[in-house]
Order: sequence, then structure tokens, then C-alpha cells
Amino acid sequence: MTETPETKTFNRWWVVLGGIVIQLCLGAIYAWSAFTDELTSAPYDFSKTHTQVIFALGLLSFAVVMALFAGRWQKKSGPRIVALTGGIVLGLGYVIAGLSGASFWGILLGVGLLGGAGIGLAYVCPIAALVKWFPDMKGFITGLAVAGFGFGALIWIKLTEGFIFGPIRLTGDWEGLYGMGWDVNRIFMLYGILFAVLVSLGSKAMINPPDGYKPDGWEPPTGPSTGSSGDVDFDEKQMMRTPQFWGLFFIFFVGATAGLMIIGIIRLFGNEALMESGLSHSDAIIATGTAMGLFYALFNGLGRILWGKISDRLGRKYSIVLMSALQGVIMLMFLFIGGNVIGLFIGATVIGFNFGGNFALFPAATADYFGNKNVGTNYPWVFLSYGVGGVVGPILGGATGDMGAWGWAFIPAGIACLVAAVVALKMSPPHAPKSVKEIG
Repeated sequence: MTETPETKTFNRWWVVLGGIVIQLCLGAIYAWSAFTDELTSAPYDFSKTHTQVIFALGLLSFAVVMALFAGRWQKKSGPRIVALTGGIVLGLGYVIAGLSGASFWGILLGVGLLGGAGIGLAYVCPIAALVKWFPDMKGFITGLAVAGFGFGALIWIKLTEGFIFGPIRLTGDWEGLYGMGWDVNRIFMLYGILFAVLVSLGSKAMINPPDGYKPDGWEPPTGPSTGSSGDVDFDEKQMMRTPQFWGLFFIFFVGATAGLMIIGIIRLFGNEALMESGLSHSDAIIATGTAMGLFYALFNGLGRILWGKISDRLGRKYSIVLMSALQGVIMLMFLFIGGNVIGLFIGATVIGFNFGGNFALFPAATADYFGNKNVGTNYPWVFLSYGVGGVVGPILGGATGDMGAWGWAFIPAGIACLVAAVVALKMSPPHAPKSVKEIG
């Protein structure tokens, strides 16, 4: 992009603000657990697995559309038009779901396929633009932008619970939760309109800096570490021929599998586990809603900021090692502590915090290893691992839940996270691609 009057005087922090607005809307996909109890009841009567298939398709559509279309399109046409289109597609998907009544296929098409596609179009735009505007603080700034995705879940979960159950709990009985009484379809309709409007507004700030832009007073690092500082650019094919790409892909896949599994089934698992330990149905609903709607969502957002900041100091490699190891330990524990309210809150907090870190560390690691210039086209291919994890994790969780065997979901996920930590520990920056070496 060449310098224009718009970019010459443009304050780069407007891109951050626009990115956060966009991500707040896109994070609604993480509010899916707020709908699962309603969808497993009349008139919908979906199985646990059915609820997770919708969630999984949304995540897969998100990742595939970002990898195959959004990355290249925003590189060619700029992030503004791609983000705007994503907001419209996302909003349309939720409106279609709202018009579908109790139809599984209608909600699958609307929230799953189209909703995920809209997220996939819009999601990469703030990341691609911000890495170019903030080469001096990539980890922190990408974490700050995508924190909106995590905090968005907190907002939409609480709004959904308010629309269905109301803000005030009048008695200890389930029947005493008097609320607005909105059904799921009506909520989908409202959200579709809000998403289209808000993402459209945020897209106005999505512009790239001039070619060769550097923040005042900042110079790219030099010396032996430059190969991991984003100054050597790989294209997609060059990147995918490196073991570092496949290492990042595997680690992100494992982290996504664990985190998305919990997002999808925390209310279903938590309700069963807490009721088995003696809590009433109404108390279990409130506890699991708090675990997901407050602890998981809040710390998912904070994890994106704090892990990004940590990685700017500790380094991306050791941050990924630490994050993966912690996630492995808590996933192994979650089956045993989830039947206690405090244990459920602790598990949701730690898993959400670590899961959020993926979205700060992996775009920054992609830029470090394969270059700042092409991160908008390279990162979607790394992010495709999230889509794979989004199919494996939630469906595994839903299927084991239908069988009454939750351990077959949590324990393998925990072990895989520990393996991912070892893989991360063995990684080192790739050598510059041959074409770059020849030019140099």
C-alpha cells in the first residue's frame, strides 16, 4: 500500500479500536454454550452431539474461509471491504437461524455455515493490519485486539441469559427464574442485526499503513535473532515446507481442541457433575452459567492480552511451552474438580486464560517465523488448525457426554497438551527461504 493522505495522518490506535469492536461481535460464537440447554429442550430437542455439530461447523467454516479466501482477499483489496463483507454475512446467518424455528438444519446453516464464514472473513483483517501498524509490539497489540473476541463471549453470554431467564433470581427454584422469556430464534434475529451494524462500523478503521512504515523512533532488531523477528518473509508455499509451520499447526490444533471442547460442553458437563454432587438443577444452571459467562469468558479475554505481553518479554517459544503445559495439567484435573463449584470456577478460569493465549501467541509467532509482510495470508493457514480442533474437540465432548463418559474427552486432551509443550520446546526459527538468501 502506498502512502495516502488518509494513512499519512492516521492514528494507528484507531485500528486497534476498530479491531476490538469487530472482535467483540465475532466472539459471539463462544457464547454458544448459553444456548445449549434451550436447544436440548422442547421444542428443539437436539441431542448434545447435535448442539456441538452446529458449534463445530461454525468453527470449521470460520477457519476454512479465513484460510482460503479472507487472507488473500484482504491482501489484494485491503482489510476494510473484507471486514465489512464478513459482518454482513455473519449478520445474515444469524437472521436465517432466527427464521428457522426448531429446524436443526436451518440453525446449522445460519449459525454454523454462514455465521462461521462471516467470522472467518472479518477475523484476520484487524490482525493483518495491526501487525503492520505495530511491528514494535506485535504480541501485545494482537493480544489486545483479539481480546475483544474473548470479552465478546462474556457480553453475549450475559445478554443471552438475560433474554432467556432475566437478570433477577427471585427464588431457589428453577421455576422462580423469571426473565424476559425470549426464545432462541428471537435472540438470533436481534444478534444478526447488531452484528451487521457493529462490524460495519468497526470496518471503517481497517486500513493498512504506507509501504515501509515504521513507528517513530523504532528500528527493526538486527543480529542473530532477526530470523525470528519478522524481517524475513516467506510466502505460503515456502512456509508450509518448513517443520516450524507443522509444529505451530499441531500445537495450535491441540490447544484449540481442549479450549473449544470446554466452551462447547461446559454447561452440559457442569450441570451433570454438580447435580451428581448434590446441587439442585437451578443452582447447577447458575453455577455453570457463572463458570462460562464470567470466569471462562473474562479470563479468555485477559489471557489474550497478558500472554501477548508475557511473550514480548519471555519470547514466543517459551510462552507457548508454558501455556501448553499449564493447559495439559488443568485438563487432566478438570474431570475430577468439575463436580465442585469452586473447582469448576478454577478450571474454567485457567482453561479460558490459556486458551485465550493461543490467539495472541500464534499470530505473533507466525509473523516472527515467517515475516510481518505476509502474516495476513500466512496466519490463516496456521489458523486452519483451529478449525480442525473445533471439529474434534466439541464433537468428542458431545459424543462422550451422550455416552456418559466425559473422561474420554478430557484426559486425552490433557495428554495432548503436554505433548504439544514438548514439541514447542524443540522448535527454533526457520532458515530464510532460498529466494531471500539470494537477494541478500
